[in-house]
Amino acid sequence: MMRIPFAAAVGLFFTALYFLAAIFAPLLAPYGMAEVVGDVWEPSSATHLLGTDNIGRDLLTRMIYGGRTTIFIATAATVLSFTTGSVLGFLAAVLGGWADQLLSRAVDLLMSIPSLIFALVVLSVMPVTVPVLILVMGLLDSTRVFRLARAVAVDINVMDYVEAAKLRGEGRVWIIFREILPNALSPLVAEMGLRFIFMVLFVSTLSFLGLGVQPPEADWGGIVKENKDGIVYGIPAALIPAFAIATLAISVNLVADWVLNRTTSLKGGRG
Repeated sequence: MMRIPFAAAVGLFFTALYFLAAIFAPLLAPYGMAEVVGDVWEPSSATHLLGTDNIGRDLLTRMIYGGRTTIFIATAATVLSFTTGSVLGFLAAVLGGWADQLLSRAVDLLMSIPSLIFALVVLSVMPVTVPVLILVMGLLDSTRVFRLARAVAVDINVMDYVEAAKLRGEGRVWIIFREILPNALSPLVAEMGLRFIFMVLFVSTLSFLGLGVQPPEADWGGIVKENKDGIVYGIPAALIPAFAIATLAISVNLVADWVLNRTTSLKGGRG
């Protein structure tokens, strides 16, 4: 940690800042999430640091609570995506044969449909709640993780130490979690940062289209939708959550790149 590069340190700082603000949102927010405290689109002032939104709610408060909702949904969906996709990808690589073909063709079928269109169709016939959003987003994105995990696991599965484990009589669970998973972490960690940002963009897009987080709950995509008309009049309220998404994306990717480089160099040093 003492030798952390400057870019990674900046990314780590801003990533930690966003996550801490999400965790302690009720303590940091100056007003209630849906509380009307002023006129429509008031400019920045000592009372309202980021001004007010389209109906007079404090924009800073909405941003803090919106970040909490966006980050929570994106994190939960990413965890679900990687848990499901990695386990199934490793399992397909270890089992091979018809099981591998069945899982791979099912994933190919799901990936042939654009994720956003698939999510819009599913959410249009289901109640749009946070658990449903997490489930739909996580399962749709697990197809991408499956392809990566399977590709990495196929290469690892033919290594000498895996063959030795099979000759010792180790079961498939041991091989997946003790032999393949530790050696597949580097690409998975790098991909996790990218998938997390994709989840942030995904839930923001769904909210902007009206099938994501429902009012009066706040999320960054919903804040953009609520205040988009203000852009015509030079009101920056819709641009602030867009800036937050961009800085979060850059910060997480800087951290993911550093983790990838560090784990790769550590493996090289042990070799």
